[in-house]
Amino acid sequence: MKPSIQIEYCPKCGWLLRAAYMAQELLTTFSDDLYAVSLQPSEIAGRYTVYLNQEIIFDRKREGRFPEIKELKQLVRNLVNPDKPLGHSDR
Repeated sequence: MKPSIQIEYCPKCGWLLRAAYMAQELLTTFSDDLYAVSLQPSEIAGRYTVYLNQEIIFDRKREGRFPEIKELKQLVRNLVNPDKPLGHSDR
């Protein structure tokens, strides 16, 4: 089965649009490689965590920042389809 991505975000912080944008980018880039990308409102304030099959691949609190979309695409690519070219995101 293809892997799934989950983006857990803080709705109180207003991060839904950021999470939706990243979900759209991942679904567009990895349309053949992912089963789903889901958004989950967090009950914990300030949370913005990206999971691949329930394993954390990016945590805003741990990194001290949000992921850049280029960086997130590279992280996902390296785990789901290492041979996939990402065009300008590889530069």
